[in-house]
Amino acid sequence: MNLCSKIKSCGFIGIEGRLVYVEVDISNGLPSFDIVGLPDTSVKEAKDRVRSSIVNSGFIFPKRRITINLAPANFKKAGSSYDLPIAIAVLSATGLIDCNLNNELLDDYILIAELPLDCKIRNVNGILCIASEAKKNNIRHIVVPECNFREASIIASIIDDIDVIPANTLSDIAMHLNGKKTIEYFDKENSIDQVVKAETEINSKCCCDMADIKGQENVKRALEISAAGGHNLIMIGSPGSGKTMLAKTFPSILPDMTTEESIEVTKIYSIAGLLNSTLVRNRPFRNPHHTVSAAGLIGGGSVPRPGELSLSHHGVLFLDELPEFRRDVLEMMRQPLEDGKVTISRINSTVTYPCKINFIASMNPCRCGYFGHPTKICSCNRLGIDKYLSRISGPLLDRIDLHIEVMPVNFDSLSKRRCGEDSATIRCRVNRARKLQIERYKDYNVLSNSELNGNMIEKFCSIDSQTKSLLKASFERMNLSARAYTRILKVARTIADLANSENINVDHIAEAIQYRSLDRKIWH
Repeated sequence: MNLCSKIKSCGFIGIEGRLVYVEVDISNGLPSFDIVGLPDTSVKEAKDRVRSSIVNSGFIFPKRRITINLAPANFKKAGSSYDLPIAIAVLSATGLIDCNLNNELLDDYILIAELPLDCKIRNVNGILCIASEAKKNNIRHIVVPECNFREASIIASIIDDIDVIPANTLSDIAMHLNGKKTIEYFDKENSIDQVVKAETEINSKCCCDMADIKGQENVKRALEISAAGGHNLIMIGSPGSGKTMLAKTFPSILPDMTTEESIEVTKIYSIAGLLNSTLVRNRPFRNPHHTVSAAGLIGGGSVPRPGELSLSHHGVLFLDELPEFRRDVLEMMRQPLEDGKVTISRINSTVTYPCKINFIASMNPCRCGYFGHPTKICSCNRLGIDKYLSRISGPLLDRIDLHIEVMPVNFDSLSKRRCGEDSATIRCRVNRARKLQIERYKDYNVLSNSELNGNMIEKFCSIDSQTKSLLKASFERMNLSARAYTRILKVARTIADLANSENINVDHIAEAIQYRSLDRKIWH
């Protein structure tokens, strides 16, 4: 006689959860334990963890032929999160767990956790993504490791009609399902208080302020435009001119995150196992070293994981000393910067991760760093300068909206007391401009000017004849590409928004054009 059982669990495709059915068949024959349904190595190893955990929890492990099927079998199952549903399915098939509990079917549960040999359940990644999938499939109960309390508090505070059950051991959850012991659901009111408290602590942390930076008013203006419209920016200047400090201060003027943006970013960090707080409310700032691999920057692996591009989603990716990065790695960024998403294809699956980012880069103008310096002499010859600059390809540079030259700060500026606008003042203008954009594009699923496509540019970036004449003259004189033309219009739209102007005028276009002239000055 065959014994069967079916338990619901969850896998991942990108940042979206995917319902997985853990089916168990126990039949007569030589004792064996097989797992099918496209499992990876870590899932196949679950049979040893499950067997030991069941025995160490005081249950009898069946000495029969056991077959576990993870359905559907059309995508790869990875990670140790299937341990708990496999164990519960085995116990349910052998009758050690009753499928009914106070008239609530086990079918209304999703289980996900790793089982170590000592039975105490360990944390797993992606709990928030699982809750979203449960909500979509009208599943009310989620059993998660007790140590995943941070993500459980997020679920309890933002997703209605989902009961989070924090489990500590396999025997605890078995007794709960049998009605012998009740595990209290995660307290929703307490969860909201924890989320608010954690966010307050995170937001109260000090960071650099724009008022601390002496001089460089033209660069601050370019950073303000970049923040307001979500535009990419590159800074070129000699060593010590303040490029890195400006970039690290940039997050202090970024606009507030919407709830939708916050949930998206939290999902990515949950999948990557990097969630060290509650709901992510501050825009990410990622600054990888130039030795980063293609998989580290773009994402990848046998089971594709998010890279630095996706970890910067709705935030900032800062690449310092851009020419020092491998050229093949930089070239892989071209399509994601254009599309706002990374698609990673493997034999068994194709995964897409979002990456709508502010790309900020900095670099020296030559190997010694002093080409174009007002006082220091460059030791590089023209051939060496061209070779150094050629590490940044034209197509990649064309996807960067704002090119700004960072000049050295003189002594008089450095010796002044703290002066200039602070980050809070600039951020107010940025928030106001971003709210205008969100309202303007509410019917187009677009949040910023940088995301406009061809039809939207024609509708929202219209210009009069005088402004068109200026743009035409610059287009022909600077030999700009079609992409550069559209990006000038997008930047001009942002400049107009910062000025609270409904229409784009000559001054807005003129300022936008000046941010495209640096590549013609150096890359000639």
